[in-house]
This record gives sequence, C-alpha cells and structure tokens, in this order.
Amino acid sequence: MIVWVNGAFGAGKSTTARELVELIPNSTILDPEAVGDSLAHLLPAKHLAEVGDYQDLPIWRRLVIDTAAAMLAELGGTLVVPGTLLRQEYRDEIFGGLAARRIAVRHILLAPAETILRERIAVRAAVPDGPDAADRTGQWSYDRIEPYRAALASWLAADAHVVDTSDLTPYETAVRIAAAVSSDTAPACDIVQTPEPTAETVAAGVLLFDDQDRVLLVDPTYKAGWEFPGGVVEPGEAPARAGVREVAEETGVHLDEVPRLLVVDWERPAPPGYGGLRLLFDGGPLDAARVRQLLLPGPELRGWRFASETEAAELLPPVRYERLRWALRARERSTVLYLEAGVPVAAGEQPPGEQPRGGPKAGAPNGR
Repeated sequence: MIVWVNGAFGAGKSTTARELVELIPNSTILDPEAVGDSLAHLLPAKHLAEVGDYQDLPIWRRLVIDTAAAMLAELGGTLVVPGTLLRQEYRDEIFGGLAARRIAVRHILLAPAETILRERIAVRAAVPDGPDAADRTGQWSYDRIEPYRAALASWLAADAHVVDTSDLTPYETAVRIAAAVSSDTAPACDIVQTPEPTAETVAAGVLLFDDQDRVLLVDPTYKAGWEFPGGVVEPGEAPARAGVREVAEETGVHLDEVPRLLVVDWERPAPPGYGGLRLLFDGGPLDAARVRQLLLPGPELRGWRFASETEAAELLPPVRYERLRWALRARERSTVLYLEAGVPVAAGEQPPGEQPRGGPKAGAPNGR
C-alpha cells in the first residue's frame, strides 16, 4: 500500500515521512519531488518554462504513478509518499492511476494552524542547508498558503485522515499516523479500480438530456476531465447494453430501451493510451422524476451536471467535445456518423455556422 502524506508546503511532510518509515515495517520513502527534479534534466528548458509547477506536467503525474508501482513491485511493503497535492483533479488522477494497479492509498493530511505553518516556513527559509532544502522556497511556499486554504475548505479533507500537527513533533505525528494506518482509522481511499487497458478498447457513452435539452456530463474520480456516462465494453458484451449498464452503475438511472447509436469515433493510439472505438448513444430526455433519481457523487463520480453545448465546450477535452457536437448533429438529423479522432470521414462538412474548436467561432452559441 501507499501512505500518502499530504499538506501545505512547510507542514512537515518530509521530516514526518522519515520518522514514519522507522515505525512501519518494510517501508520506503518515495519523494515525488525527485521525479520533478529528474524532469528538469530530461525535458527541454523551453517546455519546462511553459508551466509554473512541474505538477502541471502530465508526464510528472504519470511518472509518479509508474515509479510508485515499480518501487512496490521491486520492494513490496509500504511506500510513504510525502507530497503536496492541492488540485483535486491531480489527486484523482494519481490516486485513480494507483487504484487501477490495485494499489491501496491511505491519504493523510497534516494540518497545522496557519500561524504555525507560517512560523515553520520562516524558520526553514532561514536555514539554507536544512534537511528539507528541496521543499523550501521561501516566498514560493507563502504564496501557496492561499491555494491550500481553498483546497482545505472544499475537498482536501474529504477522504483524508487529518492530523493537526500544531503541537506535535514530527516523531509524535508519525506515531499517530502509524497507529491510524495499523488500526484502519485511516482507511484506503474509496476510489474505483478501473484496470488500465493493455490493448485497444471499445467504450460506450450515453447522452442523456434534461427538459432544456442540456446534456448530462459526469466528473469521474478515477481520471481527469469531464465525461459522458458510460465506460469500457466488457468481453462478450453488446456496446449499447454496456452503455445502459454503465449509466445505471454511475448515475442510478435505468433506461427502459436500448439507446440509438449516434456516432462511432475511432480514437488513435496516444502512448501510454491504446485508443480504440468510442461510441455515443442517444439515451433520450430524463423527466424531472428521473433527474431526482440521479445519485449523489460516490466512489466513481466527483460530480455531475447538465450542460449546454457551449458550456460543454469549456468542460470537455477537445476530442471529446468534437465527439459530442457531431453526436448532437447526428441526433438532429436522425442519422449515424463515423468519425476519426473527432472528425467526420467522407461527410466533409462542419456543423452549421461553426468553426472547428479553436477557430474564430469556437465556443459561440449555437442554439443549444
């Protein structure tokens, strides 16, 4: 398993982690900053300059997952990871990627009072060669107190075991964490374990609409970005039936009829992904009673919402949005479209009055 020690910069994660590995048998530290430091030597300086934080690099998040899995495969036991994660989508991406590899994550949050946190940052900034030099950046740490405060007020403590370290030494903090882990007071995060594909896949999504003809979008906990209800088609399963099953599992809505196919989209391989076929079906409108049946966010979903096509353009990744807008055109015309990477093949046309996403009319209202 992994014990992920989260908290603001300056909360004492690294010193606590060093004490913790002395208390948990067969445990090892993985410092995510080491992954970031390696990228400074591997990636072009121009590429690194385009982001303000290495956590914003998809390759960093991917390598943290891969490195953790590789270390556990090599060493076994417990991995203690002292790492600040203040963006929920990054936490979900990393923890979801670990869950996909059947790696349980115990999420610990060190939460000293803000006055104590500021005092600790000041002390660390005054010691140029202290043990946490890699994590000490003076004003940079102060600047991230506000993002930490915002995360703490919204989502950060939701699935974490919180330890107030205001009056605790790193050793005392480690003792409390070790006791919480061994007693299951700090349980494994409840994240859906979606196995990573090993070859091309077929996935079925279902479009559901409210009385304003807005489409239902969901925000999965196990991967980044908004999506349509749906998922991977299991071996021997009919795609439309897979979409119906996934809608029921994710939202609690049971469709009475097999939905009508709108688009077939071939998604090209993009390492580490394998691509495959992505199908979108028309699940039709949901009346007010069925909307009330929608489940609150649980292990699979962080949230859900109905969105207009214009709003969806801001929420969905580009290719997924292209898939949606062509599905909406197919729905209007009662037809089926074949796409490759979100672009119709043979049709050679655009939705009326629109430019491709990113063009001069991207995001313009289109009557939906």
